[in-house]
Amino acid sequence: MRRESVEDLVVVVPGIMGSRLAVDGREVWGPSAGAVWEAIRTFSGSVRQLTLPKDVGDGHPGDGVEPVGLFGSLHALPGVWPLIAGYDCLLDWLKDTFTLRGTTPDAPGNLVEFSYDWRLSCRYNARLLARRVDESLGRWRASAPGRSDARVRLICHSMGGLVGRYYVECLGGAEVTRRLITLGTPHRGSIGALDTLVSGHRLSRRGPRVGPLTGFARSLPSLHQLTPDYACLDSPGGLLCPREVSGGLPGVDSSLLHDAGAFHAEIREAAGERVRQGRSDHECLPVVGVRQPTATTAVLEGERLRLIETILGKDEGGDGRVPRFAAFPDEIPLNSPVVRSSFANHGAIKAHAGVRQNLFDWLAPSPLVYRGVQAAYPLSLRVPEESTVDEPLPVEAVAATTRPGADELAVLVRIDHPDGSRTHRTLTNLGDGRYRGTFRNLAPGAHRVSAHAVGDDAEGAVTALVLVGDEET
Repeated sequence: MRRESVEDLVVVVPGIMGSRLAVDGREVWGPSAGAVWEAIRTFSGSVRQLTLPKDVGDGHPGDGVEPVGLFGSLHALPGVWPLIAGYDCLLDWLKDTFTLRGTTPDAPGNLVEFSYDWRLSCRYNARLLARRVDESLGRWRASAPGRSDARVRLICHSMGGLVGRYYVECLGGAEVTRRLITLGTPHRGSIGALDTLVSGHRLSRRGPRVGPLTGFARSLPSLHQLTPDYACLDSPGGLLCPREVSGGLPGVDSSLLHDAGAFHAEIREAAGERVRQGRSDHECLPVVGVRQPTATTAVLEGERLRLIETILGKDEGGDGRVPRFAAFPDEIPLNSPVVRSSFANHGAIKAHAGVRQNLFDWLAPSPLVYRGVQAAYPLSLRVPEESTVDEPLPVEAVAATTRPGADELAVLVRIDHPDGSRTHRTLTNLGDGRYRGTFRNLAPGAHRVSAHAVGDDAEGAVTALVLVGDEET
């Protein structure tokens, strides 16, 4: 099969939890495919050792933890971030589609997998990214005369986009970066991250939010840097930013929260200055999730947040984790032609067929000469991020009413189970474009839930990921 030529250096930067971690050579975060639940149990056993000290700042605690590669399979850590598809599928697609290869002992490569300790500050990891890019780009440029002008194209998923942005805007990375592509990056934060810090961990929807993972999550500078950098908390005087709440928020380290605000301000001011000076050495190209039910604001009730899917009465949607407007860098307007929308769920966005097409166009633009079929019927998909074996799993789909026949579809749901088996079922039509079904007796582990209208290509299905546990972690 013909592969598209790419002479630049392509660097893949994963999101939070997307890098495998080891302590003195023993992996504490990085199970094989299909072992999600066991990985959570294993990590929980080491979590006190991995909790960061209060004064770690933008440094490393010296606890022996090191990144050892990207996470290839499905992974999740309740109380930190929901299920995320692994990176093997993206890396394999890049190698199969483009002239990209990893570095070997015999020759430098132009595909770099940047793993990092996702517990730590994005500033710290951006400095490591700068060092890795300098080394890798230098070797790649020196490997052949025609590569002397090679530059960098960053493909960043979720929090990886914040690491990439800080490198580009604040550490001089714009001088060598041709493209910065962000997939579902919370440029303006996610209310889900704030909920984790305030409300704590609860796997069962009926159970209390308790356990060592809550203390671990609250120690992470990175998780604080994922909290909303916009007014999101309802109050009698209107919406407040998290750091504006008088007396602070329960469970949240106020110093880390204020530092997170300073982190976003650094990026925003540097990007604004770049735009004012007319320097366009690189482009930030965001892929933004749309139409999926997404918490956007919240009300503090006691020591917990009650999440709300609207802001000032408007349902903005998003990718299920990051609101649509929050996935835009501050300097890019909402109607910018460089932005690409995706109906993918946050955890599955980098594997979605439409997102792959965007990556293809940005890495190796080619004229579109083929007549395609009509785009898949746009659906939003609501599935709990986490459940337990004794709870029925509700699956709801809503069809976009802007196209005719929204209440006349047959919506097919496929569940891919941890053991490799599949379940297919057509949802019940409730009218007005709403469809619903319930699935029972799911085994522990990670399940992939996909929905599409019968007659549409299954590759265009909307996909959500759900973690089913058999006991509290």
